[in-house]
Amino acid sequence: MNQNLYILLLAQFLSAFADNAILFTVIAMVTQTASPAAWYIPALQASFLVAFVVLAPWVGPFADARPKAGVLITANIVKAAGASLLLVNLEPLLAYAVIGVGAAMYSPAKYGILPELVAQDKLVKANGWIEGSTILAILAGSWIGAQAADHSVAGALRLVLVLYGVSALCALFITRISVQRQERAAALPHFISITGDLFKNGRARASLLSTSLFWATAAVLRLMLVVWAPLVLLTTTTGKIAELTLYIAIGIAAGALLAPRLIPMEYLRRTGVAAFLLGLCILLLSTSETLWPARLALFAIGISGGLFVVPMNAVLQVVGYRSVGSGNAVAVQNFSENLTMLAATGIYTLAAAQGASPVASILTLGIVVLVTSLIGWLYLSARNGSGIAR
Repeated sequence: MNQNLYILLLAQFLSAFADNAILFTVIAMVTQTASPAAWYIPALQASFLVAFVVLAPWVGPFADARPKAGVLITANIVKAAGASLLLVNLEPLLAYAVIGVGAAMYSPAKYGILPELVAQDKLVKANGWIEGSTILAILAGSWIGAQAADHSVAGALRLVLVLYGVSALCALFITRISVQRQERAAALPHFISITGDLFKNGRARASLLSTSLFWATAAVLRLMLVVWAPLVLLTTTTGKIAELTLYIAIGIAAGALLAPRLIPMEYLRRTGVAAFLLGLCILLLSTSETLWPARLALFAIGISGGLFVVPMNAVLQVVGYRSVGSGNAVAVQNFSENLTMLAATGIYTLAAAQGASPVASILTLGIVVLVTSLIGWLYLSARNGSGIAR
């Protein structure tokens, strides 16, 4: 670990803190002023994700062609612009979409800079620190943002603006690593080409599909909790709902820290066990009827998820750094993950609009994760002899 990495961790923590604080601030803004339709909150999440899909062909080359510290600064400025639009009462769906543009720019630089800062044998550990920092930010940002928004939406938005600004200032102190001049290519054909290259690589393909499954599950589960918690646990405020997400966040942070010891890249097949446990824990959550069983189930979901996603992130960074460029690889990953998240969110939005039960929705999600994780584990086992995983 070096000084640049510590600065990156702080910048990432502050930016992710603000990202999650503003989500619950927007939810509070909407729920305090009116009773939104069942589809509105899922649509809000979808508006954030659209940029990751639409801009994927451009944000990867943008990050790889520039010092990534500068990209982090630019992305924070865009996020702050979106938060400012909320302050002047622009339609939340549009303002939150602008924040999504900043987040889509930020991600390839955040992960793509890691192979430049640490050696390959330290990548899983560095990813664990980044994921741990992110989850701690989710933990603190979700709870503090919700509490602040319950007190004052405008005050919460001002807090978010300050955090984006300080995160950008931190990125100024990351040593700027020069980039090699790259031949410019048409963005969309180039993106299609590098996506094909990554999916042809067995390790990259396993990583892309696995992380897409995890983040789609996480996105839909968070939306389900907004409806499930008031119905089953009788929670009454945005802050109390946000408290539940803390247990997932703490669990993911713990899983991220355990991953380098339990699932090094040489034993990638072990992630199948973590994915299967993730599905089982979601099923347990669907049977919870009181607060503490729900908290324990959410914590277990987090640990399983952290063990599952951290090694997969590291694998893609190594493959990308050696082939299409780390920023390009992360952009493809963002496209894959967020397209899956959009699809999952869209399906859940339609189900919610038709009056689907929150309990039945969580149960269905658990079954889907169990089935897909079993298929993935069988695939990795079948390819064991080709060097994909042990």
